[in-house]
Amino acid sequence: MGWMADESGLDRGPANHVALTPLSHLNRAAAIWPAREAVVYRDRRFSYADLRDRVTRQAAMLAGMGIEPGDVVATLLPNIPAQVEASFGVPACGAVLNTINTRLDTDTVAYILDHGGAKVLLVDTQFLDLAEDACARLDNPPEIVEVPDPAAGFPASGRHLQYEERLAAADPGFDWIMPQDEWESLALNYTSGTTGRPKGVVYHHRGAYLITMGTVVSWRIVLHPRVLVVVPLFHCNGWCHTWMMPLVGGTVICLRDVTAKDIYDAIADEGVTHFGGAPIVLNALVNAPAAERRAFDHVVEVYTAGAPPPAATLGKMEALGFNVTHVYGLTETYGHVVENVWQDDLWSGEAPEARAQLKARQGVAFPMMEGVEVFGDDGAPVPADGRTQGEIAMRGNAVMKGYYRNPEATAEAFAGGWFRSGDIAVKHPDGYIQIADRAKDIIISGGENVSSVEVEGCLMHHDAVSLCAVVAKPDEKWGEVPCAFVELKDGATANEAELIAFARERLAGFKTPKAVVFGPLPKTSTGKIQKFVLRKQVRDEAEAASA
Repeated sequence: MGWMADESGLDRGPANHVALTPLSHLNRAAAIWPAREAVVYRDRRFSYADLRDRVTRQAAMLAGMGIEPGDVVATLLPNIPAQVEASFGVPACGAVLNTINTRLDTDTVAYILDHGGAKVLLVDTQFLDLAEDACARLDNPPEIVEVPDPAAGFPASGRHLQYEERLAAADPGFDWIMPQDEWESLALNYTSGTTGRPKGVVYHHRGAYLITMGTVVSWRIVLHPRVLVVVPLFHCNGWCHTWMMPLVGGTVICLRDVTAKDIYDAIADEGVTHFGGAPIVLNALVNAPAAERRAFDHVVEVYTAGAPPPAATLGKMEALGFNVTHVYGLTETYGHVVENVWQDDLWSGEAPEARAQLKARQGVAFPMMEGVEVFGDDGAPVPADGRTQGEIAMRGNAVMKGYYRNPEATAEAFAGGWFRSGDIAVKHPDGYIQIADRAKDIIISGGENVSSVEVEGCLMHHDAVSLCAVVAKPDEKWGEVPCAFVELKDGATANEAELIAFARERLAGFKTPKAVVFGPLPKTSTGKIQKFVLRKQVRDEAEAASA
């Protein structure tokens, strides 16, 4: 018999096992830092005591509207306090939070509401028409709660019951419904439709709790950081940063509209210490005119993810006082789970250009992940030579439960005991991975994922279009934009402006092609479009234009 062979009396019980949940972070923060600033938005400031009270009232409000444990509550909100409150208030009544991208088109929003089965929808007045149009398409639409923002120019419409009025009338003594099992569903986040219709990604309480712990370690966070929420809170729940903040007694500073001026103002006026953002945000900061910049005397830690930022941009950010860390992840992994851990003893002496190139790599696994690997077509890890390509795969505590109501897609994504990302990368000799291409032809435009399949499907509805292919075109402002290559039907006519306008009527703005090229498409002998030829063409043209 081995050591500890007799485990009688060593059972799991309430004294030694509690389900992990980010709700615990807020309870703790309200108990030990009740007066500390928790949320800032314009001239509104909420302490941790205030935040817990508002979260409790939101949970009570939802329960009073008939929401039961396991039900879905959706939001169409920008980065305002109500969205922060929903991060905790929806699970505090046992429900599942579904934050919807406010930039989506009516049809997609209607699909998400229908597929997820939301029973209540919290809507900012700016997006009320979108919400109402989407709900009008449903047989069982959710009940709308309007969230006005008069200070931003969006006073109440008067068409729905208002959020603040409902909060004021709700029970401040409502008992939170804590998860009994940390595997219980916490959030439902929809992908950007990489193969057409978006898929519903389900998060559990355990994963959200552990990614908050891992991020504190990886981002080198100490007590009381001041985090500016630039990343939309509908993107992987803001990379889970809102759930993390009570853990370290930090302050969430809400940013409704992302501009370089507003970011510089927040850094100077609010003492922002951290924020995350797509490369487009970095480009805006380094290219902002002098009149929009504000001086600050501390280093601001920045997470960036998406299309790798140009080395020149990273170098300029460092000179301005920003320390940029490149991270990588997907909706399916709660946001960032791979980080470019900076090796100061090895890389600090490198020239600026070399430093920027090193920073552009995606990196290694976060602490709460068990592994990040690059697998070749033979199923084995690729050699760490910086050249051989394979598919990025991940496993660990920050991987989704699966795709909601889609067991086939879940099984495919989890083949071989790893989550298969669909992204193509190489592994360098030091173990750091670097994305080489996107196997699923995803276009990352301003931090938004655009499905080439969806855009192609839209354009194919035009009467003059015979065949089309959509690829990513490099863009200085957005990182990438959709570029459409089109073959017209015999005898048919159409111009670029006409096709762009046609797509804009049917797609979200960020999905609309920004350029259309007419002519025969390159194909294989079997008729398959050779997208790699088109991608090379637009890259070569972009490089020639910038030379």
